Amino acid sequence: MRDVAVFQAKLLVDGLRDLVLSPVSLVAGLVGLITDRKDPGRHFRRVLEFGAASEIWINLFGRHTREDVGDDLDELFSRLEKRVIDQYEKGGITAQAKTAIDRSLDAIHNRIEPPLSPGEPPDDVPPGH
Repeated sequence: MRDVAVFQAKLLVDGLRDLVLSPVSLVAGLVGLITDRKDPGRHFRRVLEFGAASEIWINLFGRHTREDVGDDLDELFSRLEKRVIDQYEKGGITAQAKTAIDRSLDAIHNRIEPPLSPGEPPDDVPPGH
């Protein structure tokens, strides 16, 4: 579930980046044509460089290694996850939030392994034992 959530968050960040880059690239191209006769593509190339760097940082499909990227969005999510887990284990989050997290985890667990009916032996116990 964590991997699915991280992938969805990365898709959201990637989509927002695309929404921002589209008008910014148009403006950069127009500004370059109007203001820089010697190198009209300079501003547009800077937008492309930013786009390429942000693509590596987002690392949507995990193609880049830590050596390529350094800190990336995966690292940010890992730090966030660690903080949430640390706070949860220390009891630093509210009791209501802790109860909600416990219920969510129990619901996920029950979907994976439905609870046993009263008197029903677990799958790994042979009949008659």
